[in-house]
Amino acid sequence: MSKLRFTVALWAAKLSVVALKITKHNGTNFPGVVALKICPDFLRHIQKPRHIIGVTGTNGKTTVCNLAIDMFRADGKIVLNNNLGSNIDSGISTALINGVNIWGKCRYDSALLEIDERSAPLIFPYVKPEILLINNLTRDSIMRNGHPQYIARILTEEIPKETKLLINGDDLIASGIAPSNSRKYFGIESMDTDINECINLINDMQICPKCAGRLRYSHVRYHHIGKALCPECGFSSPECDYVGKNVNTESMTMEISDSGVSCTYRLLNDSIFNIYNVLAVVSLFRELGYRREKICALLEKVEIVKSRFSEQEAGGYKIVRQMSKDKNALGASRAFDYVSGRPGTKELILMMNCLGDTKHWSENICWLYDADFEFLNKEDIKNIIVTGPRAKDYYLRLKLAGLPDEKLTFVEKELEAPSSLRLYPGESIYVFYGTDSIALGSRVVENIKKVITERGDRQ
Repeated sequence: MSKLRFTVALWAAKLSVVALKITKHNGTNFPGVVALKICPDFLRHIQKPRHIIGVTGTNGKTTVCNLAIDMFRADGKIVLNNNLGSNIDSGISTALINGVNIWGKCRYDSALLEIDERSAPLIFPYVKPEILLINNLTRDSIMRNGHPQYIARILTEEIPKETKLLINGDDLIASGIAPSNSRKYFGIESMDTDINECINLINDMQICPKCAGRLRYSHVRYHHIGKALCPECGFSSPECDYVGKNVNTESMTMEISDSGVSCTYRLLNDSIFNIYNVLAVVSLFRELGYRREKICALLEKVEIVKSRFSEQEAGGYKIVRQMSKDKNALGASRAFDYVSGRPGTKELILMMNCLGDTKHWSENICWLYDADFEFLNKEDIKNIIVTGPRAKDYYLRLKLAGLPDEKLTFVEKELEAPSSLRLYPGESIYVFYGTDSIALGSRVVENIKKVITERGDRQ
């Protein structure tokens, strides 16, 4: 019966793919939803590629996966992936459905799958990666993930014992996942921008997990990311197998050493998140047996996906689209810190609104008070426009962060926000948007260009 149910589920899912194409609907994870509805253990039965690489963690998994997929493609290799669907069980199912013919025969030898860490119990019993890259484990939406150590426990319980782990060694929470599994670590040596004490509202790794003593950090990159030591019992951050050093954001390069040999690689962006993302991708390709020179060449051919971060010039102004996950205090803090540290006069449009929540239920806004909006209280940030369903909440939070009324502008509708820009000569305009408002963010950018053109014509 289970075999028959699986076959019916596969054919129904395949038909749904055809129907979506005919009707020109997106529905990228819909075939997986159909398959799991008919056959709840669909993932158990579908044939999978012989080699599977998984990428999980709180922040950066999509960027790491997209970079790796682009590098494989530049190397002439096509790997099955879920970059067009979701990273939960229905998205993984959709990717695997696309990877088999109507008889269930897999057409791919390898797969690279982004895996939602909270969905581990639904995925890992059936999908067993050879390598699982864990980019970091930090606080996320309290409505689904809670504390990162809660997610660490889930991953430890669910990751297959035979899976080799490739972990960010500068993250003590991620470093402790599945301690019995084979593993390697990547990390970055001290940087000029490091500090000795955490200045963020969130710091989820202050107590030694071995003896409950107070951890001492030799340097902190952000929140709990850095190098720590317990003076009481000697517990410390792990030694890393892949070590980033001599990070230079002017030349946009970083040295990475492994097995005693260093090589200089290109950076794709100067934010600390994306420096770690490059280190993660290089470490992964080294684990897969790629030569250092080959990785350098492949990195020259890829870019960070534009839906995550993009810059463009218009009428003497720089317009920057910056994703900042809604309901993710740590991600917002990183984005705020990055922008506040960039040179020049700036105006910001904050529209990190969860549009799905506004349609279906009441959004929990407690994350606003864990995010470091204080980073935006800088002299060179001249105007912050808050807009969309959560605009008043952003306004209140910014007031509590010490920003004066003259620097804050309230606009109810996102597409009307550009009209309230003050357009200081030569400034940068930043648009912060959430994960489900990517398309809306693009429309706001187009309206910014129109405003710039209209005001330029009047002068």
